[in-house]
Amino acid sequence: MELPNCPKCHSEYTYEDGLMLVCPECAHEWSTDESNTDDEKVITDSNGNPLTDGDTVSVIKDLKVKGTSSVIKIGTKVKNIRLVEGDHDIDCKIDGFGAMKLKSEFVKKI
Repeated sequence: MELPNCPKCHSEYTYEDGLMLVCPECAHEWSTDESNTDDEKVITDSNGNPLTDGDTVSVIKDLKVKGTSSVIKIGTKVKNIRLVEGDHDIDCKIDGFGAMKLKSEFVKKI
């Protein structure tokens, strides 16, 4: 049986360790049943709807803007979002505030 290449670094030197496959070059471990899937994180809104780049969302609670006394009010529409890695996983521009990073748990898809 030929083992698949590492999904992380594409090394051909993978080996089996029990029920897991291991890459000796990057130390990535994965199970044999997930060897054909990509490790892509799905970002969802507060209701569990998947978000994509370019979506329009609205804020579900008042959000304090760090470093100012301003507040983004509940119901504020945010158009053309971009999804990014990290704790604050939405990059956007909000009218009257400028460029912002938001957490997906505080928005809902429109």
